Amino acid sequence: MVSTLTARAVAETVTDPELPMLTLAELGVLRDVREEAGHVEVLITPTYTGCPALDAMRDDLRARLAEAGHRDVRVRTVLDPPWTTDWISASGRAKLAEAGISPPGSAPRRASGPIPLSLGPTRRVPCPRCGSADTAQVSRFGSTACKSLHRCAACGEPFEHVKEI
Repeated sequence: MVSTLTARAVAETVTDPELPMLTLAELGVLRDVREEAGHVEVLITPTYTGCPALDAMRDDLRARLAEAGHRDVRVRTVLDPPWTTDWISASGRAKLAEAGISPPGSAPRRASGPIPLSLGPTRRVPCPRCGSADTAQVSRFGSTACKSLHRCAACGEPFEHVKEI
């Protein structure tokens, strides 16, 4: 029988389908891996409810664990507590910046209940390429709903920013 540590180590190598420079562990999506009654149970929390990459994450986890000898793998989605960008590891934030994606700052602290909608100006995020703070948001949405599109006035490069959630 393969150990839980091995199952965890394998699961921690699976990359995110939308941010392939990050593993699910670095992104904070991988919550737990445990072996129970002959099967491996993997708990994941998507970056947001309805994340279109969730099926790909499950499939990739099952496939990688099956390759490592784990035949009965169950991937369960856990929504409470909800994922936050604060769960992205320091190495994950560094990898985002290296890939030209501005990593998020600290997630805003809110009281429980409805999330207020803010249509005002957003904070300026530093350019991941040159470090300049002279940037502007071009679009509230980038290639995925959890990212926004920005442009740097200093170097002229467009870049995405992972929104603080």
